[in-house]
This record gives sequence, structure tokens and C-alpha cells, in this order.
Amino acid sequence: MNRPPSVPPAPAAGDLAGGDTGPGAGAERCPYTGAAAPAPAPTGRHATRRPAVPALYGPRFQADPHAVYRELRAMGPIAPVELGPGLNAMITTTYEAALHLLRHTPGTFRKDPSHWVALREGRVPEDSPALPMIIPRDNALWKDGLEHTRLRGAITASLARVDTHGLPAMVEAIADALIDSFAADGTADLVAQYAAPLPMQVLLHMFGCPEDLGYTIVDAIARLFDTVSDAARANAELEAACLELARLKRAEPGDDVTSWMIEQPQRLTDVEMIQQILLVVGAGTTPSTNLIANTLHRLITDDEYAGDAYTGSRPITGVVERVLWEDPPVANYCPLYATTAIPYGGVTIPPGVPVLVSFAMANTDPALDGMRREDNRGHLAFSGGIRACPAQGLARLITQTAVTRLLDRLPDAEPVDPDAPASRRPPTFHSGLTTLPVAFTPPRATPSPSHDPGSTLE
Repeated sequence: MNRPPSVPPAPAAGDLAGGDTGPGAGAERCPYTGAAAPAPAPTGRHATRRPAVPALYGPRFQADPHAVYRELRAMGPIAPVELGPGLNAMITTTYEAALHLLRHTPGTFRKDPSHWVALREGRVPEDSPALPMIIPRDNALWKDGLEHTRLRGAITASLARVDTHGLPAMVEAIADALIDSFAADGTADLVAQYAAPLPMQVLLHMFGCPEDLGYTIVDAIARLFDTVSDAARANAELEAACLELARLKRAEPGDDVTSWMIEQPQRLTDVEMIQQILLVVGAGTTPSTNLIANTLHRLITDDEYAGDAYTGSRPITGVVERVLWEDPPVANYCPLYATTAIPYGGVTIPPGVPVLVSFAMANTDPALDGMRREDNRGHLAFSGGIRACPAQGLARLITQTAVTRLLDRLPDAEPVDPDAPASRRPPTFHSGLTTLPVAFTPPRATPSPSHDPGSTLE
């Protein structure tokens, strides 16, 4: 693939984090050109100045993330961004650059955020809503080498015990119960009433989690993805709930993923159990909600499908892959840290600065035109390399079953207001809908097939 034209070297880590003490100190400057940014117009807490580089937050990014992505691509294969006020990073802008980071050699990039210079030196705002998504954690996602292998092994061995033959029946049972709750109304919000509760209930069964505890976990995870202002509180609630679940299963083990992780030869501590539960449930709930809702939205609003998925002439599996290419549920994540200054494609990656992988920009890279086919799984929606999602098969199965069941039960579902723009969640880290209001003909009252969700686990 052809790389974009070269750009001037990126600034040193300290420059990205701020700290100018020369003439004009306090004025934000572009780290590439040195030009001062226009004077800002205060609009609220934290929003007291305009970022010197493109921002992955705020009204402009919320309104049109892809406009910001185009701006970033013009800066090179890896470009500087702000994740929040005073929270500086870099991000990949091409498919090739994303693969370069995901396939890194251990000595080149590290996952452990202890390598983050600005965080170590106390130069990252503690109240940044984005911070809890990238702080150090004792889970497989943030570890390197043997420790990563140890923790990931406990996760993959436990997930491998899920009965994938019985999983669709469990998902169908949950889907039917949810649809039954609103089918007679003739209208529904397919996010709040279907795409959000379905993955949560599936994960509750898989992890043997009491409903009230599960709701606390899933709600806190959703708030962290949405970079809410009370992110620190959400993180504390999340960790406390995960600890309670781990201790519950140590005392009363069952046939569930939580108990299986405890049983693994890695002998995970309570702290490690908290973070592995957080990691797996976090990856399996909010992103799954996004994928289900994004797929349903595509099917009921895009004329290209024109009923083909409803009639079965176009497989749902292909539609899901198309959405994974064009609207991945996790848009930007997986930060790494260079151990030394690394040149790449005309850009210098400074050491100790978080470099995020943009799955959204990788998958929509113009260099891939013609490759985004429904039969091609070469996208990076589930990351890649040694850190590829270990549960992507389960995620596909849950999504395909959920979407198929909704179409089977409500075949004429259509948007309440076809002309209304989609209402989307804050897209710093993920891509999903806040609502999906639809109308449909209430089906005849027929009892749904009865399944025992608990029977789907070994």
C-alpha cells in the first residue's frame, strides 16, 4: 500500500504534553507548524481553549467523526490528537499503521501504561473523563510478555468452555422475552429495549452473575465508554462490583466463566480477578450493544438491503461483517507506548506517549477500497495480532442470533422518523447509537419457545 506524503517529525513527549515556558506561553500551538491556535470561546467546564491538534471529543467530533478522521489522515499515518482537555496522545490513521502497531515486537512498543511519561510525571488531568479507559490495570490488555500470556491464558481457557452449540438457544430465549415485553406496543427503542439489555443478560448467565450486580457492572462500563464526567466514580463502582462477584464465586463456584477463571492454574488474585472480569464483560457488553444496534440500523434504514436480509436471500453474517468494516463498535482504543523514538512513514513516534489504534480509520482507509466486502474478514474491528479479541466468535454468534430473531419476530420494523439523524454516543472510544426508535405491526400473540438459558453452559 502507498503511504501518505511525509510530514515533519512529531514533537517530543514533553511537547505533546504541554509545558511551553517561552514567549507566548499559554497559547496552544500546533506541534507540527508551531502556529498559535485562534483564541477560544469558553463554553463550559474544561472547554476554555481550542485544542492545538484534532480532538477526539467535543461537539465537532460528536457531529462528524469522519471529518476529523480525514483531517488526521492528512497529517500522516500516525498523528497527534487530544483525547480530552490536557490528555494528549497520538493515533494511527491508516490500516497499514494500525497493523504495524498491533504486530509490534515487544522491545519496540509496550502496553503497560506505566511507560506513559506524562502520567508518571503527574501531567495528566486526574478528572479527565477519558482517563479511566486507559489507566494502568492488572488485566491482560495492559500487560506485556509472560504476564500478558499468563492472564490471557486464564481468559481464553475459560471462554473455551462456553457451550457454543447451546449459546444461540440462550440468546433466542433472551431475545424472545425482550421482544415479548414490547411487541404489543407497535413501537420500541431497539437500543434501550433490545440491543442494550440483551448482551447484558447473556453475560450475566455466562458469568453466573446476580442481576443487580450485573446491572451495576454493565452500567458502569457503559459510562466509562461514554467518557462521562463521573468516570472516576463509575470506575470505583465497577471495580467494587467485580470484586463482589469474584468473592461470591470463590465461596460458591458454579458452571460459569467467573468460576472457571478462578479454577485456572494461574491462581488469579482478587485484584486480578476484578480486572479480568472487567475486561471480558467490558468487551462483551457495550461493544456488543453497539454492534447489534448498528447492524439493525443498517438493515432498516439502508435501501441497499431492501428486504433481502428479511427474506433470507442475503445472509445476516455478511451484513454483520459489512458493519464491522464500516462502523466498528470500538472505534479507537488499544494504546501502546514506544520505548524509544521510532520513525514511521515520515512521522517520529516519541517515547512514552500513548499511541491509540484507530479501528475506525483502519477499516475505512481509502487504500482498502474494494476490499470491504461482506465475505472478507480482514478488518480490524476485533483488533489483531497477539491481542486480538479472544471472544470474537462469541460476539458474532450473539449478534447474528439477536439480529435474526428480531427480524423474524418483527419483519416490518422501520424507523419512526426516517428523516431524523441517528443519535450517537460520544465517539472517543466507541461507535454506537443512543436510541433506535422503530414502529411495526404488533405480531399475533403466540407463546415464544421456552428455553432454559442455564443449560447452555457446561
